[in-house]
Amino acid sequence: MILDCAVIGGGPAGLNAALVLGRSRRKTILFDDNKPRNSVTSESHGFITRDGVNPQELKRVAQEELSRYPDVSIEKQRVHRINKENRLFQVETESGEVFSAKKIILATGFTEVLPDIPRVKEFYGKSLFSCPFCDGWEIRDRPLAVIADDQKAFHMAKVVSNWTNDLIIFTNGNKVLSLEEHELLKSKGISINEKKIAALIGEEGMLEKIQFEDETTVLREGGFIAAEWKQAATFHSSLEYTLNEQGGIETDSWQRTNMEGVFACGDTRIAGPSQLIIAAGEGSMAAIAVNAALIEEKFKQ
Repeated sequence: MILDCAVIGGGPAGLNAALVLGRSRRKTILFDDNKPRNSVTSESHGFITRDGVNPQELKRVAQEELSRYPDVSIEKQRVHRINKENRLFQVETESGEVFSAKKIILATGFTEVLPDIPRVKEFYGKSLFSCPFCDGWEIRDRPLAVIADDQKAFHMAKVVSNWTNDLIIFTNGNKVLSLEEHELLKSKGISINEKKIAALIGEEGMLEKIQFEDETTVLREGGFIAAEWKQAATFHSSLEYTLNEQGGIETDSWQRTNMEGVFACGDTRIAGPSQLIIAAGEGSMAAIAVNAALIEEKFKQ
């Protein structure tokens, strides 16, 4: 059987793409190895009617909804290779199965590389987060930290200051702020600490204080951390799409890449963490674009 579309990635973008394709009567397989970026979090926010939902519960409900559409199936395995042969894409899984598809939607997302700080993974997703719009409300008005050792520090501090008046930037031993940025932040009541971080201290993922190499400490009750973002996809392919300066897959407004038949949506295109609702919306747009392309091909003379 030749699929109309293979959707690679089972997060909100891929799930919504599969839903719209199923409702469009398109033979679709969603490939999902169930290793989501937000597995460290217990709640997801900013999605109307689903604010505060557990990410795995959202996924369970979404997959249940997809089961109503006979043209959609879910393959719970990782894609190993994608190649284009003539006008069809050959999708090979790690188990060696090969599926043929007319179109590909890439919704594999990004994965984060956290700074090399002792115990950081214990706190990430519980009291240290990456997205203020996703988690700022829950830790509002507390003594917060922005941990960033690159040029993201200035912008991140400005954004996080929306949720607290007690904010300190920790650059982990690096000087990443200009004199003008220092002065502006200080004028807004934002402190800057450029000492090297030795440890994060707290219990059960809840940050209490930050300790430095000189053994001094600063009390903090949570905050936001700048991670390095990389494409989560690990499959080999002959696909020739273009990446932007941030490492995201370039698309037009219809989620089409510069390679015919290949579409991208969600974090893998945005090049960083986005809210669930944005990723889901992009998945819907990608599916609509796939459907439009298949219709045009049907009526082409």
